[in-house]
Amino acid sequence: MNLQTVESMLLTGLTEITLPLKNPVLQFSLILFIILFVPFFLKRLKIPSLISLIIAGAVVGPHGLNLMLRDSSIVLFGTVGLLYIMFLAGLEIDVADFKKNSGRSILFGFYTFLISELLGIFVALYVLHFSLLSSVLIGSIFASHTLIVYPIVSRLGISKDRAVNIAVGGTMITDTLALLVLAVVAGSSTGEITPVFWIRLLVGITIFSCIVLLFFPVITRWFFKRFDDSVLQYLFVLAMVFLAAFLAEAAGVEAIIGAFLGGLALNRLIPNTSALMNRVRFVGDAIFIPFFLIGVGMLIDFRAFFKDIATIRVALVIIVAATVAKYASAWITQKIYGFSIDQRRLVFGLISAHAAVAIATVLIGYNIITGYTLDGAPVRLLDESVLNGTILFILVTCTLASLIGEKGAQNIAAAGNPGIPADAEPTHPSERILIPLNEPENVEELVNLGVTVKSRQNLNGLFALHVAHSASTAGDEAEKHAGKLIEKAVMTAASTDNLLTGIVRYDSSVSNGIAGVVKEKRITDIIFGFPSGQTLDFFFGNLSEMLSANPDVTIFIYKPVQPLATIKRTLAVIPQGAEHEEGFLLWKDRLSAMVSNTGSKLVFYGATQTMGYLKEHHGASFPNADYKIFRNLDDFSGLAKEIRNDDNLVVVMSRRHHRSWHSRMLKIPSYLGRYFEKNSFIMIYPVQTGGGDEPVEFHELRLPGRIRFDVVPVREQMEKALKKIPLKNLPRPFSGGKRDG
Repeated sequence: MNLQTVESMLLTGLTEITLPLKNPVLQFSLILFIILFVPFFLKRLKIPSLISLIIAGAVVGPHGLNLMLRDSSIVLFGTVGLLYIMFLAGLEIDVADFKKNSGRSILFGFYTFLISELLGIFVALYVLHFSLLSSVLIGSIFASHTLIVYPIVSRLGISKDRAVNIAVGGTMITDTLALLVLAVVAGSSTGEITPVFWIRLLVGITIFSCIVLLFFPVITRWFFKRFDDSVLQYLFVLAMVFLAAFLAEAAGVEAIIGAFLGGLALNRLIPNTSALMNRVRFVGDAIFIPFFLIGVGMLIDFRAFFKDIATIRVALVIIVAATVAKYASAWITQKIYGFSIDQRRLVFGLISAHAAVAIATVLIGYNIITGYTLDGAPVRLLDESVLNGTILFILVTCTLASLIGEKGAQNIAAAGNPGIPADAEPTHPSERILIPLNEPENVEELVNLGVTVKSRQNLNGLFALHVAHSASTAGDEAEKHAGKLIEKAVMTAASTDNLLTGIVRYDSSVSNGIAGVVKEKRITDIIFGFPSGQTLDFFFGNLSEMLSANPDVTIFIYKPVQPLATIKRTLAVIPQGAEHEEGFLLWKDRLSAMVSNTGSKLVFYGATQTMGYLKEHHGASFPNADYKIFRNLDDFSGLAKEIRNDDNLVVVMSRRHHRSWHSRMLKIPSYLGRYFEKNSFIMIYPVQTGGGDEPVEFHELRLPGRIRFDVVPVREQMEKALKKIPLKNLPRPFSGGKRDG
C-alpha cells in the first residue's frame, strides 16, 4: 500500500463525516457519549437526568446543531424505550403495599384522578381553547404521576408510613385510569364514537387483559422453573413485554398499555431483590430509556420558546393547573385521614411529579394526526406547543416535587415516623449472613435466599464459606473446587448489586470451621443447603453438633426444588411457645422480608395462642396473611393434602430443652421426606441461648368446643396428674403428656 492510497482512504473517511452524521458507528458513539457525560455535568446544575437527556437530544437534533437526524434507528430504539418505561412502571408497583391499604388507596386514586382530569379538561378547553379530545388527553397528563420521590422515602426509612402506602397504592389507580383515557382518546380520534366502537373496544380490552394477566404469569412461571440461564430468562421477559404490546394494539389500544399490563402480570415473578430485576433495570437505564429520551428531545424546537408565545403560555397554564390539582388532592387526603402537615407535603411530593406517563401520553398525542390544513400540513391532536411546553412542565414539577417531598420526608424521619403503625417492628439492617457451600448445584438458590431475607439497605452482609478438611491430601483440587464455588456465589450476589465476601477455611471438621468463622465475622444467620444424595434423617442426625455450637445464630436449612421467584404461597408452621424464644423477632423479620420480596401469599399454621399473638402484635409485618390452627406436629399428613406444587414450606424448629421444643419435632425430617418431597422447604432454628433445665412438651387439653395448648415441664405435668388420680386407678405410665394405652 503506497502513500497515495493511504491519503485517498483518509480523505474518503473524512468526507463521510458530514452533518448530519450518517455513519452508524459515529451516530452510536455520539449517543453513548451523550448518555455517559451529559447527565453527569447537568446534575451539578440540579437538572434531573431525565430532563438532561431530553435537552441533549434537542441540542444535537435537527432543530439544534443538526448533528443527527431522527431516523428509523432512533425511532426504533425510542419505541423500545417507551415500552420499556411503561413495563418498568408496572413491574415496580408494590402490589403488597397496594393490597395492605387497598380501600384507602383506591379511594385516594379515584379522587386524585377525577380532580386532575376534570381540572385539566376545564383549563385546556376554556383557557387554552383546545378541542375536547385534546383537552381530555391533557387531563390524563395531569392525572398521571411518577414516584421520583420514592427513593428518598426509602433511603430515609419511612416507606411504612401510612401516607406513603396510600400514595404509592393510589399510583396504580391513577396511572391505569390515565392510560385507559389515552386508549379511548387514541381509538376515537380516527372516527366517530359509536356503540360499535365501544363494544369493540370493551371486548378487545377484556380479551387482551385476560390473556396478559392470567396466562402470562402461568407461562412465565413454567419457563422460569425449567430454564435458569440468566440470558434466556431476560430474553423471555423481553419477548413477553413486546408480545403484550402487540396484543394491546390488536385489541385497539396503545402498545404502552400492553407493556404496562405486562409489567403488572410479571410483577410477582421478578422480585425487586432478584438478579433478573437488576438486569431488567440495568439494560433499560443504560440503553433503551436514554435512547427514547434523546429521541423525544430531537422533536423539540427550543427556538419556539422565544418566537412562539403559545409554548410559554401552554407551559405556564399546565404547570399551575396541574400543581393546584395535586395540592388539592394532598390537602383532601390530609383532612380525611388526619395527616400532619409534613405527611401532606410527602403525599404532594409523591404525586406531583410528572415524567414517564406524561412523556408517553404527549408523544402519542403528538403522533395522532386528525387531519390536514389547506397547504398539506398535518393537524395533530397535541401540537408542538404542547410537546415543547410539556418539557418545561416535567422539569418544574419534578423539581418542585423533589424539594417539597424531601422536606416532608426528612421532618417525618426526624420526628420518629409517627405514621408507622405501633405494632410494626423495626428491621435489623446489621445482619451478617453466612452461606456454607459444598455443591455447585445449589449455590445460586442459597445466595438468592440470603439476598431475599436480608434488608435492602445492607449491601455487604453476605459471606460464602467453603470448609476443606485440613488433613486432605488433594490440596490443589480442594482449592480449585473452593474457588469455583466462591466465584459462582460472588457473581450471583453481584448480579443483584450485593457484595459477597468469599472465605476458604481449612479445619479438622466442618462444624469447627463454621463456628470459627461465626465468631470472627460476628455472623447472625447461617443458610445451609440440603445436600443431594442424603436422606433427611441422616442429614439432621449430623446437624445436632452444628446447632449446639451456634445457639446465638439463626440457622436456615433450605432445600430448593424450584426458584424462590416462582413460589405462589409460603406455608409457615410455627410451634407453640415460639413467640417466647429469644430469637423470635429475628426470624420473624427474615420471614417477613422473604414474603415481601417474593410476593408470595403467606399462610401461618400453629396453635391458637401463637396465631393470636402473631396476628395481634405482628400483623403489620405480615399484611394479608392467613392464620390456621395446627393442633400438633403430627398434623403434617393433613397439611400434605393442602400443599400445592408451587408452595414453599417453612417450619420453625427448636433446639432441645427450650420453650418451643417438642419431641414430635424428631419426626419432622421423616414427614418432610414422606409428604413434601416435591416441594421446596426451609427449616428455621431460632436464636436460643441459655437452655432450660428440663425438656418441655405440648400437653393437649380437650375442653368443650375448643382445643387449648399449654406448655409445662414434663416432670411437673406428671406430678400434677398423679396427685389428681386415686392410687388404685393409676393408669400405665404417661408418654409425652398422653396415656400409652
